[in-house]
Amino acid sequence: MKVFTFIGAISCGLLYFFNGHNVEWGIIFFALGTIGYGGSLVFYNSFLPVIADPEYHDSISARGYSMGYLGGVILLVINLIIILFPAWFGISDPQLPAKISFLSVCVWWLGFAHLTFRRLPKYTFGHEKEGNPIFNGYRELRKVYVQVKKSFELKIYLLAFFFLMMGILTVMFMAATYGEKQLGLKETVLIPVILVIQLVGMLGATLFSKLSARIGNIRALMISIGIWIFICLGVLFVTNAIGFVIVAFFVGLVMGGSQSLARSTFSKMIPETIDHTSFFSFYDVTEKFATVAGTFSFGIIEALTGSMKYSVIAIIGFFIVGYLFLVVLRWRLIESYMRNSIDGAISMVRQRRNNGNKN
Repeated sequence: MKVFTFIGAISCGLLYFFNGHNVEWGIIFFALGTIGYGGSLVFYNSFLPVIADPEYHDSISARGYSMGYLGGVILLVINLIIILFPAWFGISDPQLPAKISFLSVCVWWLGFAHLTFRRLPKYTFGHEKEGNPIFNGYRELRKVYVQVKKSFELKIYLLAFFFLMMGILTVMFMAATYGEKQLGLKETVLIPVILVIQLVGMLGATLFSKLSARIGNIRALMISIGIWIFICLGVLFVTNAIGFVIVAFFVGLVMGGSQSLARSTFSKMIPETIDHTSFFSFYDVTEKFATVAGTFSFGIIEALTGSMKYSVIAIIGFFIVGYLFLVVLRWRLIESYMRNSIDGAISMVRQRRNNGNKN
């Protein structure tokens, strides 16, 4: 996690030297920054079952997302003030505010990561040290894949997760584009909307954590998908900035809850193991494939039809498929619970009968 964090943060800081003429520099360090971010999150997520018992996974996952949203908002507001009002800080170079933003992200990232590294337990799992580490990593993913295939519940959950993330991440990545191209909204509306989504996401993560404690993770996720479907249906009828802001509020509310619940539910479903990292690597790969598939589908449908509304309808389809997989999973879990209860009752009756015969 340290290696990926340093790669991501330092690469982001080196974008300070990007000036628009050295395009290769920008592409290289943007790519490295993205690799560092994605790689570090795999290990970050894998610590959840290490630092908490299963009954606390939902609340701690929600708190992690809440703190992430809060940190993102604080730094974003600071950088927006510098970018929008450079004269307040005596800045005359039009490129300098953006460059300062890259440096601030680097310092912020490394600073808070240092606190994380100091407090987390020295949790390690020894993988194969011989051979190419990249190929060894793929071998670990293959081992997880074999275990996933053997577990009907885990397999169905990951399929539901894949379609859920196809919908959620496409909405997150394409919301601003939809507002700009389909509704003609300007940055003066879109930037505050992004801030609203982040802040409301904190509340949503907490609310869905409490909901899952009452009705269970699967049912809470099903409710979140239902809300996503209604949000997408509402988007089809939005024609102005007010409607877009209202929809964005509900997106933020359910976004934080869906993501935090999806992570904590997976952490509860993985089998007994000390190799949590490999399972969360598989989880992250599934999410990345969902991101690519979702955004590609959104773009190709818009290109073929000439309207983003048809892309939104496709997103509704993703959510419906994810919901159906969760329905199958829930019935399977109920069936397993009832079967185990019946088997337990039969064993108890037999034991009492045997005890009676002995007496």
